[in-house]
Formats: sequence, structure tokens, C-alpha cells
Amino acid sequence: MARKWLRIKGVLISTAACCVVSSTVPAAFARTATAPAEMGAETQGTVALARLPREAVGTLNLIAAGGPYPYEKDGIVFGNRERLLPGHRRGYYHEYTVPTPRSRNRGARRIVCGGPLQRTDNCYYSDDHYTSFNRIVE
Repeated sequence: MARKWLRIKGVLISTAACCVVSSTVPAAFARTATAPAEMGAETQGTVALARLPREAVGTLNLIAAGGPYPYEKDGIVFGNRERLLPGHRRGYYHEYTVPTPRSRNRGARRIVCGGPLQRTDNCYYSDDHYTSFNRIVE
């Protein structure tokens, strides 16, 4: 029997580990894939640009302008070690901090963009420090 995976509220669960999944789980919280290594674009949700926090829109504007960035680590290579984003060669993705109001550090919010620097048409938003991503759409 092939092992199936179920994602509920950002948690990946093997269907072999549980025997009953309630049919009342909202479709927005459940996505399936054949295995974690094959995950990528099919496990991503989307978020409209208009629905992003204003700080995220500001970060996207800084990315398009090429900076300057407020945090030293902005623009560094994002390794995609968890393989939650579509697979590409190392160096394809770069990460940027989305400021969190009243946070004493960088907070958990990030934007990760793929492709050439200053390109913002292939970006993902994470508000939980890379646990989950939503592709940013217009």
C-alpha cells in the first residue's frame, strides 16, 4: 500500500499513522501529496498581494528596488532544505525579512523569492518562519 501524506494546518501526517480522517476538515487545511520529497508547488496555497500585511508589501517594494534592506541577512540564499518550495538549484531562492510590529528581533515573517535578484513575480510569504508558504499572486 502506497503511503499518502495529509497536511492539516501546516502539520504533515502520514495516513498510515492514523486510521480515520474526519470529513469535516476544511479543504483549505488539507492538501495531499504522495511523499514529502515530492512536495512543492502542489502543497502551496496562495495569498493575494492585497491581503498581505503592509510590511510585506514594503518588503516586496524594497526587493524590486534592490534595497537597501533593514536587516543584515536580507537577500541571502534560502536553501529550501525542507523542500516546501518547488525544487531548484542552490542559489535560486533568496530570503527577506518582513518586519513584525513590536518584535524585538527579526520576527517570524519572511518573503522568499526565486529567480534573479529584484524579481518579485515568483515570491512566497511565510508568517511562521518557513513552516509554511503561500505563493504571492496579484
